[in-house]
Amino acid sequence: MALASVLRLFPSSPPHLSPLLCKSPPPFPFKSNRFSSSPFPILNQRSSFVTAALPDSADEQTVVSVDSVVSEDNFNDPRVIVSACLVGVFTGIAVVLFNNGVHEIRDFFWDGIPYRGASWLREEPLDSVWVRVIFVPACGGLIVSVLNAARNAVSEASYSAKAALGSVLKALAACVTLGTGNSLGPEGPSVEIGSSIAKEIHSLLDKNPQTKLSLLAAGAAAGISSGFNAAVAGCFFAVESVLWPSSPADSSVSLTNTTSMVILSAVIASVISEVGLGSEPAFKVPEYDFRSPGELPLYLLLGLLCGLVSLAFSKLTSYLLGVVDNLNKDVGIPKPVFPIVGGLTVGVIALAYPEILYWGFDNVDLLLESRPFVKGLSGDLLFQLVTVKIIATSLCRAFGLVGGYYAPSLFIGAATGMAYGKFISFAIAQSDPAIHLSILEVASPQAYGLVGMAAMLAGVCQVPLTAVLLLFELTQDYRIVLPLLGAVGLSSWITSGQMKRKDVKGTKALEDGNRYTIQQPEESDNTTSLSSTEAPPYFNNLCEVESSLCIDDSSIRTKDLEKRIFVKEAMRTRYVTVMTSTLLTEAVTLMLTEKQSCAIIVDNDNLLLGLLTLTDIHEFSKFAKDKSLDSKVLLVSEICSSDGAKCKVPWTATPTMDILSAEMIMNEYDLSHVPVISERVKDCRGQPIGLLDRECISLTCRALATRESLDFDTVKAIVE
Repeated sequence: MALASVLRLFPSSPPHLSPLLCKSPPPFPFKSNRFSSSPFPILNQRSSFVTAALPDSADEQTVVSVDSVVSEDNFNDPRVIVSACLVGVFTGIAVVLFNNGVHEIRDFFWDGIPYRGASWLREEPLDSVWVRVIFVPACGGLIVSVLNAARNAVSEASYSAKAALGSVLKALAACVTLGTGNSLGPEGPSVEIGSSIAKEIHSLLDKNPQTKLSLLAAGAAAGISSGFNAAVAGCFFAVESVLWPSSPADSSVSLTNTTSMVILSAVIASVISEVGLGSEPAFKVPEYDFRSPGELPLYLLLGLLCGLVSLAFSKLTSYLLGVVDNLNKDVGIPKPVFPIVGGLTVGVIALAYPEILYWGFDNVDLLLESRPFVKGLSGDLLFQLVTVKIIATSLCRAFGLVGGYYAPSLFIGAATGMAYGKFISFAIAQSDPAIHLSILEVASPQAYGLVGMAAMLAGVCQVPLTAVLLLFELTQDYRIVLPLLGAVGLSSWITSGQMKRKDVKGTKALEDGNRYTIQQPEESDNTTSLSSTEAPPYFNNLCEVESSLCIDDSSIRTKDLEKRIFVKEAMRTRYVTVMTSTLLTEAVTLMLTEKQSCAIIVDNDNLLLGLLTLTDIHEFSKFAKDKSLDSKVLLVSEICSSDGAKCKVPWTATPTMDILSAEMIMNEYDLSHVPVISERVKDCRGQPIGLLDRECISLTCRALATRESLDFDTVKAIVE
């Protein structure tokens, strides 16, 4: 290809942000094989691997390899351990100050009512308490609205200013939200405080990008450890919320050294929390008992129930977030109004159900009947509280109040478990003597309440190990482990298929009003535009429900970076091409030689026909074996014509697209590989010039982020 034609592939004009969507991909010219469904002749055989040429201007944007810039043994630097210890120290201190701030605001607004308890408030005459109950949460919403406006103003400043001031303002908003009784919890903000401190310490002391994720994990562990006074659960939380979701994209993390950093940070933060807040656990563990191993099926049923309740909780939150967003964009209601309305709504609900107000874990103690001289709640009232708490918490989250979902999840789980336990006890006591259920000994409702707390936390936040270890660490009773594992496993399994850790950077990056659209081909009759920010309807965004679960470097800097990187910089320029008449064995050999998991199918004019993957070949080999076909003579055309869904390309990228757009559409259509074409000829049929996959997107972002984080003189010295 001549240089001039190559340069035309990458014009210097502004990037076109409307990718091609092919609803009806062109038919494959497959025929003259064992499948007679296609009337087209086989094309001449040709197969090769292609190294796409790049323009001279691309050389200026050559990615600096991470491995060539940063040594992999940087974890041995003493500054790494010192940084982890400092994260634990400052997170512990910050969480202590945060909780004390919540208590001071609560005492100021509520005048000692929380210490008397929700039961006292329920029995008080409505005329004497309604003003305070309604207007205290509303006043908190007003203050939070002002703080949110200040956070938005800070977001227009530099990145460093936003990272520092934005975290402080968000912590203050959480203090006000919780101190005024709105239905959220403090553990989520505690985790975000820890992660913010970890980011600041990393930027000041240890600028090695390979240790940033480890410090974030240490900050998350410190936040949970100091929040619940449970160091072991904090360590497992860091693994489940930070390390496991990020491990495929960041293989440079040293597991052994990261574990040491997480443990040190969690222990230090927990010790400081004990000094500042006392050694008592977050909530009082009631007296409970386990009667018989035959109860295990009952705990499994409780796990199923908690899983369904968790799913309803998450779906309602996602739905209300969408409703509020539409009210803001379509109706024009200003965002500062929503926190006030949210606080007012919580106050009105609290008139009938004061237990939904956040007063620490006192209301959880009330549900578990662990407070002396306080009458327990009836089973029907507990079921009502489950529904009302879900509604109140979802409204608080959707209306912009600041807080976490851990404490509300524990509250809902305790209410669900207690109601379930009381129902089981009543059913067995009232059973027909002929059925002989009365001989079955069941545990006290408190045991079901504790197990329900763990099952609900695992279902809502997708942290099953953390939930099990948290309850085990607080109860210190080995007998509870088997019921916990069974209930938590089922609850987490029910919600795992419906909730995904979809990074909020893909949706929040477009909040400035710049909407990308996916345009249909001009030949398509039903030309419509689809917002790339729409989430598939079958799952909820876990990061929207609880933002502290997605702290693994999903920052504004990363969003801006992806906006500035084009597909031509991230795509693979060395790829495999085959034709429909190519032998499958030859196609696999080429993939193996080039270490590729797919091959681009082209015709004689080098126009795109489809995409062949190793998975398609493997599945077809089983079919060929069942049909006793000779695998040595099978052609690419046969695998593509055997199943209409195979080899089809639903979407193609162009070299001048930014990778943020490309990645969002790949997520939308669950694509792992996307051919990059120079220009659209017909439908999606253009000349392929590259191949874009998730690995090269991740590698490009990491490498460019590493290059930007290093000083220019350092990079120059290393390269020279």
